[in-house]
Amino acid sequence: MSALDDRRAGFQRYKADVKSRGKPFYPYAMFHDTVMSLVVVVVIVLLAVVWKYGLFGNHVLGTVLGDKADPGTHSFVPRPDWYFYFLFYLLRIFKWPESVILATVGIPTICLILLLVLPFFDLRMERRISRRPVAVVAAALTIVAMGTLTYKGATAQEAIASEVKAAIPSWEKKQGFEGNQEAIAGANLFAESGCTNCHTYLGTGSSNLGAPDLSAEGAKNKGIQFQISHLECPSCVNPGSPMPSFKDLGKDNLHKLATFLEASKGG
Repeated sequence: MSALDDRRAGFQRYKADVKSRGKPFYPYAMFHDTVMSLVVVVVIVLLAVVWKYGLFGNHVLGTVLGDKADPGTHSFVPRPDWYFYFLFYLLRIFKWPESVILATVGIPTICLILLLVLPFFDLRMERRISRRPVAVVAAALTIVAMGTLTYKGATAQEAIASEVKAAIPSWEKKQGFEGNQEAIAGANLFAESGCTNCHTYLGTGSSNLGAPDLSAEGAKNKGIQFQISHLECPSCVNPGSPMPSFKDLGKDNLHKLATFLEASKGG
């Protein structure tokens, strides 16, 4: 009998023994859980060591401690943690408000439900990978999809300020605030503060979280003081607004932004 036949015979005896006597929780399941827990802890410790001492450079897991946060910055582009990159990119595919519910609730919930009901539908005793093509293909597609979405999310480029600022001269002509230095300064702040991550303005930017287009904001004649108050505390002026406060930009910058918004009559 060859070694392969011997292993096959041993495997068949093992299956027959398990089928007749069962497989007790101790020590089998406990041993498997212990080994897996140990593997997880070791991986976490290794990642912590790599992160702490920067063994492969700070670009791998990030620095231990960065610069002190500046609440008045208008050049920072927020990014999620790496394990949310897949969801981050899904939100770039499914835009607000029509289909964002698919990315945030629909797809993750459907996948979770499929995982929960799978043991109740797949009752076969066969466990060899070669005999489970559907499960193998589904697992492979899931891994590829998650890996692709994570990579796409990690490398996705936001609309940086320089790209938005390149459109400001055309804004001046279309909106007619050429020569209005305070409105122009406000337009630059509008670009640098990342406002186009949620708002659109004369075709620039992207609409997210229900944020309106601001191309004709000045046509509503709300006034400079209203715009300043709204920028300082959006949820105070508009209850339930998800827009963050820009109070830390300072009074002068807020006045420039308000002047720009009031000068935006629609082109």
